[in-house]
Amino acid sequence: MSVNKSVYISQSNYIPWKGYFDSINQVDEFIIYDEVQYTRRDWRNRNKIKTTQGVQWLSVPVQTKGRFLQKINETKVSNAQWGKKHWQILQHNYSKAPFFELYASVFAPLFMHPPSEWLSEINYAFIKQVCQVLGIQTHLSFSRNFTLTTGKTERLVDLCQQVGATDYYSGMAAKNYLDETLFAQANIRVHYINYTAYPTYPQLYPPFEHAVSILDLLFNTGEKARDFMKTFEQ
Repeated sequence: MSVNKSVYISQSNYIPWKGYFDSINQVDEFIIYDEVQYTRRDWRNRNKIKTTQGVQWLSVPVQTKGRFLQKINETKVSNAQWGKKHWQILQHNYSKAPFFELYASVFAPLFMHPPSEWLSEINYAFIKQVCQVLGIQTHLSFSRNFTLTTGKTERLVDLCQQVGATDYYSGMAAKNYLDETLFAQANIRVHYINYTAYPTYPQLYPPFEHAVSILDLLFNTGEKARDFMKTFEQ
């Protein structure tokens, strides 16, 4: 009797938005795919929060000069004080949020004493902590622990085969580049996750904004955060 196994493969993001964690919760195994080129002005080292002045970016400063071809897992922090600064900004803007104090002791240590000087490891620490808070049981792994082949879709198919996946999940944007025939030849079904039509929740500083860090949802809704996501049973 065959056993189905679902997999999502994605680059790590810094304190990602709620959709990222729905992606994780959707599958049996989530592979952090950081053996690809680091891209500037992207979600790898930054994310958005709500402030009294509107939406603001929180960016982890990283070394990029002369490192154009560096991979995400080769990207290093350039200022050791970034975490303290980010936590001060979060305190200033979310201290009045109903559940800020509930999670302050959970997340403050990661900002005040970052677990690594490597961006990929920092992102992983936050992702793992949020998964724990939300009760997500999905197995997290790194693509570096597998043998990686060449070719954009070929590499994804090969990773799926190495973990015994029968189903591959991805965002809608992947439709533009995935060669689904390669998945079909490997007997792997492809599914696309729709990240639209999320419900709104009580949020500070209107107007409402969906595309912000998951921390915004947690600080504003506490243990009810799962009710405003898509992959948790209500």
